[in-house]
Amino acid sequence: MFDVVIRDGVVIDGTGSERLRADVGVTADRIAAIGDLQAVSASREICAAGQMVAPGFIDVHNHSDGWMHREPLLESKVRQGFSTEILMADGLGYAPVDETTARDWMYYLRTLDGLRMTDYRGWNSLEDFMAPLDHGNCQNSGFHIPWANVRSLVAGWGKSPLDDFQLQAACSEIRRGMEAGAVGLSTGLDYIVECFSSTRELTEVCKAMADFRGLYVTHIRYKKGVIAGVREAVEIGRDAGVAVHISHLKAQTAEQVQPLLEYIDREARQQVDFSFDVYPYQRSCTMLSSLLPYEIWEAGPLEAVGRLKDPRIRERFRHSLASYRLPLDRMIIGWTASGGLQHLQGLTLAEFVGSSNQPAADSILDLLIDAGLGVLLVFHNGDDNLVDPFLKHDLQMLGTDGILVDSGFPHPRQYGSVGRFLGELVRDRQLMSLEAAVRKLTGWPAERFGLTDRGTLEVGKAADIVVFDPQTMSGAADYQDPTRWTSGISTLLVNGREVLDTAGPVGNLGSNAGGLPGRVLRSCRSM
Repeated sequence: MFDVVIRDGVVIDGTGSERLRADVGVTADRIAAIGDLQAVSASREICAAGQMVAPGFIDVHNHSDGWMHREPLLESKVRQGFSTEILMADGLGYAPVDETTARDWMYYLRTLDGLRMTDYRGWNSLEDFMAPLDHGNCQNSGFHIPWANVRSLVAGWGKSPLDDFQLQAACSEIRRGMEAGAVGLSTGLDYIVECFSSTRELTEVCKAMADFRGLYVTHIRYKKGVIAGVREAVEIGRDAGVAVHISHLKAQTAEQVQPLLEYIDREARQQVDFSFDVYPYQRSCTMLSSLLPYEIWEAGPLEAVGRLKDPRIRERFRHSLASYRLPLDRMIIGWTASGGLQHLQGLTLAEFVGSSNQPAADSILDLLIDAGLGVLLVFHNGDDNLVDPFLKHDLQMLGTDGILVDSGFPHPRQYGSVGRFLGELVRDRQLMSLEAAVRKLTGWPAERFGLTDRGTLEVGKAADIVVFDPQTMSGAADYQDPTRWTSGISTLLVNGREVLDTAGPVGNLGSNAGGLPGRVLRSCRSM
């Protein structure tokens, strides 16, 4: 007798192999059998007739870090079939920190990752931060070592190159993170502190994880140009002897698509062990503060607001804004940290500036001052179909880059990525087979990020299982109504326990003596 049997479904096992009709039996937290189980009974039987049964989906790039601490079940992700979130993306995280950096990080990250200043509970290490998520959330979680945190920990917020002592301390911190089970080192080279890191510096710190087979996972220097940024990442990986993974890769214009793909196939994958993730939208989303000149961060986030009043900073921002490639009417205020500014959510920056009776640069800087830097933008920077060639590439996997907020007009990728990918792009436009698409959500990211007992449906592996109807799969979220649920997912099991059924999220999951089903996963890359 099994604890759960999923009957009469069509199994897509996550390897890319052709689908087959089979039942799946689960005992405790493991897959116990796959095949004809009609003669076997179970405590819970799930009818999957007319549906697909696949491994739980893995989101390799997201901003769920704080929300997983705040909310035991992230409904926007569970309804997309995600059983696992890989945290600490873009080199940014809530750990490692110490008493001199923790408040700055809590302040800076409230626009991206969900926690508020009052949510800090005294953690320092990555292990401290991750520990409450083990049986404390309905999803599994893995983690990167975020480079900005490491650099600020060993050298403060300034732009000076790391000296030998600081470099040694940074490498020790990276080795500590890998020993704790991290998948690798993440960077976001357009963001605070890490924007000051040279190619040589990044190469040296990546060498610290070479013996662990850690991944160098990078949001490249997009301000240099996309191909130049990818070239730098490849150079770092090659010289450090580590594999390279590019976060949310995309061309910035239609003219860049083919040259970038040709560079990947002719050079990048020939020089390093290479991969990348893509979310199924061209339009993007990040903090308004990312447009500021880098010198604003030299004293840390808590000092940055005061520096926005400096006439020299304002003049520099005025010049950079004038040369920015995207016009203000293509940048939408998605969310603000200040309740008094919520009436601005949904406006373009052009509309906001037009109502302010000030020059554009002054209006935007004053907005950042009033919001305490807490402004999220959605960038309407191209047709979403521009990402199609990257989605089809054999080295691609899916990451949502989702940013959850509690009001406003966020990017629909937080709610609709899987629905758009498996529905509109795979079913309707047939970008690839359903088997290939499922592998990009399951087996390929599990293999790449070292999650050895996840990603495929095999006897003995963890019972992270999603049941979905490919005919009704839809990412209903759009830019006008970005918080509508994905439809088509009927069941999600995490470590053998049902967290989503046809009625929605399952209640009373916390009543189990063992806590919630999600586990903190250690990457085999670090072992």
